[in-house]
Amino acid sequence: MEVGSCRISVVFVFLTICFCSDFGTAIDTITSSQSIRDLETIISRANKFKLGFFSPGNSSNRYVGIWYNKLSTSAVIWVANRNKPLNDSSGIITITEDGNLVVLNGQREVIWSSNVSNSVNNASAQLLDSGNLVLRDNTKGVSIWESFEEPTDSFLSGMRISTNIRTGEKVKLTSWKSPSDPSIGSFSAGLDALNIPEIFIWNNSRPFWRSGPWNGRVFLGVPNMNSVYLDGFNLVVDDQEGTAYLTFSFVNMSLFFVLKSKGVVEERKWIEEKEEWMVPFWNPNTECDVYGMCGAFGSCDPLKKPICSCLRGFEPKNVEEWNGGNWSDGCVRRRELQCERIKKTVEAGKEDGFLKLKMMKVPGFSDWSSAPESEGQCREQCLNNCSCIAYAYDVGIGCMLWSGNLIDIQKLPSAGTDLYIRLAHSEFSTFNAI
Repeated sequence: MEVGSCRISVVFVFLTICFCSDFGTAIDTITSSQSIRDLETIISRANKFKLGFFSPGNSSNRYVGIWYNKLSTSAVIWVANRNKPLNDSSGIITITEDGNLVVLNGQREVIWSSNVSNSVNNASAQLLDSGNLVLRDNTKGVSIWESFEEPTDSFLSGMRISTNIRTGEKVKLTSWKSPSDPSIGSFSAGLDALNIPEIFIWNNSRPFWRSGPWNGRVFLGVPNMNSVYLDGFNLVVDDQEGTAYLTFSFVNMSLFFVLKSKGVVEERKWIEEKEEWMVPFWNPNTECDVYGMCGAFGSCDPLKKPICSCLRGFEPKNVEEWNGGNWSDGCVRRRELQCERIKKTVEAGKEDGFLKLKMMKVPGFSDWSSAPESEGQCREQCLNNCSCIAYAYDVGIGCMLWSGNLIDIQKLPSAGTDLYIRLAHSEFSTFNAI
């Protein structure tokens, strides 16, 4: 009896191992011999994330995605076949002979692939506790593809949002088309590092929102960034490689940012005690956050009606449209600057001055100057350059200078930066120049 019981126990354990392997409930890895079918999943080692098939919202289409394990598919952070859904439950996730991770339909047709160009004989895909799905060449022990490098709409701890300054290539977020359709929507979010790094949200190819410049601690145009972020966000510029990337790291892994289908960035944090998401809107959250709402040389203040006004020393370019609530044409300067008059009439006149605007979201596309070491030196550099029409100084950045049209200026309720606008001397009859 004892020998028989032992044999039965061994057989039971063997069958249990096979059963778990077949249905993917006790593993975190996909191999060529261990495929995942619909209704089967893999789970990261510490049970934080799950990968499998799901149907979003009220859709019956099937997608391969990654989501927080404890929270079901209410927190999907990555989707593979977002533009090629399955219309039934015949899907399979597997590793092909050349080492690619693929999603197949019932006819064994590839509807999504990791598209690794170099063939690999021995590959496997592992779901990590960071939420990253990593495809590895097991022979060389190196990563050959990972989901963090091809994000969908979610920005997680340890992920990099990056831009190659030389080639323009970006790793960026792309919104879902709708809550029930994860295909690529109209909005994308990424890093622009042409002058001073900023985050942009684009509506197709048009700027929709920007964060303001990064000063080493916070983005100057995001008023609700506070000290809690200082332990998380990090922006690195590698001049030798010509790249810049933004990452963040928090102790609480159940925190991430998501670009919604209407272009809004949400911060999502799971509150264990309440078993619910805390979802504060990050940006944009007012009309003034929409890029260029008030046009060139217009300033936006969400606490005023109307929200748009011309900067002092400027007037509406199209008065009728401006008064009708269409501010897109912006404003024009009322009086020429001194250097403009010299060019035309050889008349020197009195020196231009600067109007100080407090707690502002500074305009987009500034030039950075490394020479000035103080606000006063920054002012002198701008004043001595006829094309310079505004400046700002931040200890973390240094001297910021603007020429051309000033776009996307906003009065902020807190934080912000002092912005100095260049005006003709005659504009200062009723207020003081700086």
